[in-house]
Amino acid sequence: MHPFALLKDIADRSLNNASDLPQQIEAVAYWRGVGFLMGGQEFVADMGQVSEILQPPRVTTVPGVKSWVLGVANVRGRLVPVMDMAGMLGMTSKANWRSRRVLVVEEGDFPTGLLVDAVLGMQQFQLDSMDAIPKRQDALSKFVDHGFVRDAKQWSIFRFDELVNSPEFLQIAV
Repeated sequence: MHPFALLKDIADRSLNNASDLPQQIEAVAYWRGVGFLMGGQEFVADMGQVSEILQPPRVTTVPGVKSWVLGVANVRGRLVPVMDMAGMLGMTSKANWRSRRVLVVEEGDFPTGLLVDAVLGMQQFQLDSMDAIPKRQDALSKFVDHGFVRDAKQWSIFRFDELVNSPEFLQIAV
């Protein structure tokens, strides 16, 4: 057999026995966050903004502060102020104490505990489904402007970084 014919025969047999290429599947990007309930509404916060989730710790009250400042707690040797988020935003909590949780948010080296009605676990949404939500006319408008809709439920993205740097949050003295 001529060398060229031999090479052509090898190439033909290789093509006949070759496996199909893997099916190309478009990769979907996801946004992940911690879901929580506050004032009967569902919210989600970016995973990078929540450093810890705790059961409400024992707090020591601090005199001369607003009613939504619950006090300070010792969390693994660190002094953490604990705030009632619903109280600060003028919402009423409908949860019992057992279901409530504290989300620890760190801005720089300063941790802050934010009391919420319940934690709904890690939530995952397709990134391309993020959309602006209708402008709110309440205290939440500064901290919520985008969200996701899943299973006919609105999940508003709560920006803790905006909250802990807001003048309303920083002015705790009565």
